[in-house]
Amino acid sequence: MKLLVGLGNPGPEYADTRHNVGVRVLERLASAHRIPFEQRRFESRFGSGWVRAGEGETEVALLAPLTFMNRSGSAVAAAVAGLGLVQPSRALLLVLDDVDLPFGRLRLRPAGGAGGHRGLADVIERLGTRELPRLRFGVGRPADDRETADHVLERFSADERSELPEHLGRAAAALETALLGGVVAAMNLFNRDPEASDPDGG
Repeated sequence: MKLLVGLGNPGPEYADTRHNVGVRVLERLASAHRIPFEQRRFESRFGSGWVRAGEGETEVALLAPLTFMNRSGSAVAAAVAGLGLVQPSRALLLVLDDVDLPFGRLRLRPAGGAGGHRGLADVIERLGTRELPRLRFGVGRPADDRETADHVLERFSADERSELPEHLGRAAAALETALLGGVVAAMNLFNRDPEASDPDGG
């Protein structure tokens, strides 16, 4: 079983904010594969089912911590223990927002530091390892002198909202590839700027 974790803040007031885009990616994946995602387990919203694409399939658990972002590690640690995942580096895939990436850009990595993301930092601390695969979803930095902390707790702009479904679909496809083909294969396909890709081969 693979455990997919979408980092965010609980409650309807945060649901559509930039900081919660990791949860929205999981919701998109759950919808595409008809995975129920409304249980309450491990201090989290939880679901389980199968991701199938082509001839491949894998069993997954979906987790959206109901702790606040900077306490995400307690929920993730509880799920890792409760599901009997003895090697998080092989069984876990985190999804989170990233202000250092332009809106909609994706970046998969098999390991690394938190890069200033408090939710990821808490997960790394609680699990005691940086060897945690993660998918970062770009939300960009504020265009003016607003604080980054305020920016991520705001909703996407109208222009961003019009493009968001396409980017969420691409992020869900990146998760499918990582699950069924490995993180490196997904990196090769999805870490590129989609605007630079020419479907005709240019």
